[in-house]
Amino acid sequence: MKKLTFSLSFLKKLPDHEKKLTLSTLLTLVRIGLTPFIVGAMIMFHWGIACTLFCIATLTDILDGKLARWRNEKTFLGACLDPIADKFLVLACFFTLAFVQSPLFSIPLWFVLLVLLKELILICGATILYYQKGHVEIHPTLLGKTTTVVQMGFIIWLFACYFFSWIPVKTYYCMLGIVIVLVFSSLLQYVVIGMGQLKNRK
Repeated sequence: MKKLTFSLSFLKKLPDHEKKLTLSTLLTLVRIGLTPFIVGAMIMFHWGIACTLFCIATLTDILDGKLARWRNEKTFLGACLDPIADKFLVLACFFTLAFVQSPLFSIPLWFVLLVLLKELILICGATILYYQKGHVEIHPTLLGKTTTVVQMGFIIWLFACYFFSWIPVKTYYCMLGIVIVLVFSSLLQYVVIGMGQLKNRK
């Protein structure tokens, strides 16, 4: 209970400008709001609509960061919501692709669980760092950003395959393998960064 109280008091101490809704944060919220509609379109086998909405969601991911830098509106709220929106979008799509009954190839459940396990490990690691140091300083790395971009590109490619009834099996397994390697690599990188911060705690 004391730890929970500490966390809430930390949020209360943040200045108002760190918690305000900026234009870039609103774009991030749009990405979160689009996710259920994308999943719904996938369940209804409306792959063209799902792909279009997903591309719009991906565009908001590109724009929110650029707007935050251009308008000098980087906030704590935006920094927290942006990765949450990305993970929510990607995981929701992967889970749906794993369970949708497609006549083509589908995402294996073990792959979805692997991606989910990575995110859970990162969340647990960040939580441990927060309670050990009182704050967390893990910034997105180039490898982490690349992993997210490749995952989104993989999903768009799958939507196109479903829409046009393509069955490029060799390309599918090649892309799946690339995503798996990137997921493992980014996880390892963040673990190394986290361990380094934990050792250097004051």
